[in-house]
Amino acid sequence: MPNELDQEPHSGQPTVYHIRIRGHLGPQWTDWFGGMTISLEDNGDTILSGPVPDQAALYGLLKNARNLGLPLLSVIPVELEQPQSKERQP
Repeated sequence: MPNELDQEPHSGQPTVYHIRIRGHLGPQWTDWFGGMTISLEDNGDTILSGPVPDQAALYGLLKNARNLGLPLLSVIPVELEQPQSKERQP
């Protein structure tokens, strides 16, 4: 059964994700989460953001959060804007 992801052409580029977890992580966890950027929110949440090369890597990041006992709040792929090419005018 096809889904929307199956219909998108694969660009060969990693997808950027924002992974929101409950609780604050220190910067020492950057390597544990594959070099993702760690942003601390005022409400006590942490957002891990960065490129993820494939689904296996995404599942690995989520497994690391689970192994630390961190509640997962959301996983959001981020749409990056493509630079628009300028059309030549005659």
